[in-house]
Amino acid sequence: MRRALRWLLALTVLVGTVGAGSATAGAATKATEPDIKERVLKIPGMRLVEEKPYEGYRYLVLTYDQPVDHRNPAKGTFQQRFTLLHKSTDRPTVFFTSGYNVNTNPGRSEPTRIVDGNQVSLEYRFFTPSRPQPADWSKLDIYQAASDQHRLYAALKPVYGKNWLATGGSKGGMTATYYRRYYPNDMNGTVAYVAPNDIDNDEDSAYDRFFANVGDQACRTQLNSVQRQALLRRDEMVARYQKWADENGKTFKTLGGIDQSFENVVVDLVWSFWQYHLQSECASVPATNASTDDLYKFVDTISGFDGYTDQGLERFTPYYYQAGTELGAPSPKNAHLKGLLRHPETLNPRAYVPREIPMKFKRGVMADVDRWVREDSKRMLFVYGQNDPWSGEPFRLGRNAAARDDYRFYAPGGNHGSNIAQLVADERAKATAKVLEWAGVAPAAVRQDESHAKPLAAYDAKLDKPVVEQRQALRP
Repeated sequence: MRRALRWLLALTVLVGTVGAGSATAGAATKATEPDIKERVLKIPGMRLVEEKPYEGYRYLVLTYDQPVDHRNPAKGTFQQRFTLLHKSTDRPTVFFTSGYNVNTNPGRSEPTRIVDGNQVSLEYRFFTPSRPQPADWSKLDIYQAASDQHRLYAALKPVYGKNWLATGGSKGGMTATYYRRYYPNDMNGTVAYVAPNDIDNDEDSAYDRFFANVGDQACRTQLNSVQRQALLRRDEMVARYQKWADENGKTFKTLGGIDQSFENVVVDLVWSFWQYHLQSECASVPATNASTDDLYKFVDTISGFDGYTDQGLERFTPYYYQAGTELGAPSPKNAHLKGLLRHPETLNPRAYVPREIPMKFKRGVMADVDRWVREDSKRMLFVYGQNDPWSGEPFRLGRNAAARDDYRFYAPGGNHGSNIAQLVADERAKATAKVLEWAGVAPAAVRQDESHAKPLAAYDAKLDKPVVEQRQALRP
């Protein structure tokens, strides 16, 4: 199971266009409109956690009372955390979700930058602290999560009356799509980045084809060789892993032992390389005869040995639960590892979730969403990376996509951080124009910001803290 399952990132895509002139108009509006914090807190169920400074905006961290079960509200409520980045009520609003925890430090997604608007960022249910107590895990599904978004949108729409867009990256892109499937009339458009679409959980040949062709042959061969070498030197590598675990208080009960965790980390290596790195970085792959220390460091850098400890798995239990009950999980054959795997039974989401939490896969849920996207969706924009493994099974557009204003673009050579800014010029212009159109913003109201051309990684350390924290947490 690829470590990438845990790394369906909370991608806040932080490059794009920024409004010029609209900032002045927004400032004037703020001077005359009622205090936004007071307006929002008058909504029943709203609570303020804190306010943080962010130049040119008001930034509030809040919670909102949500039903544990939207089909049966009598079953109680829980407090769901979200953030509000307020520009002005006369600007459009972007509804962002990572599909994981919400980042409580201010930052703007790419669509928010393009439209120069407000941003509401919602934490996904069951990610702490937005977890009902006691936790009825059967209420963690895509319908309930979509209903969370719908209910928060309905509460905020009277305040933010201009157009709304849904967005998110990876699991957040999936979440934005599922939201539109269940509540197609809430949003004026959706921008879904690098969103996987596992229609049939038992059919994963698309990923085998992807790994047979991604990058160049030399890089593919060397990555496979390093992966095999790590497994061939299992005893030495596990000894180093155990020493690190003892020094850092890490345990391995969920997967059954350190050897099982080690195997999962190594199996993730090739997937993780292409998910987060580029063809130009193939020179960093060690030689087959590299020292065990060098191999260990490379595996740790790319896959991260912390990820399959009990502590690393626990943070992402809600994701693994959903992967094993609705979303599905890719399982490439990894034919080059034949005879080297001792614990193939642990390469699946069920193995990553504590046994006391029951799981049963619900077939047909993803096929239903796929059918809706192909046949009924409107104003949907999907952005993928050409070299991102998750692009192996993308959302598909139907025959009448153009008539329904649906689009799908690929960033050349792009990985899991791909965005509109990285598209070729004509597609970038088309995508940007559509985002502005759906948001109800005239193109003349914004100017092109040259910083959009920088790669996403350049923004991680400053702005995209969820990405950085997640990587560091899984890389001891």
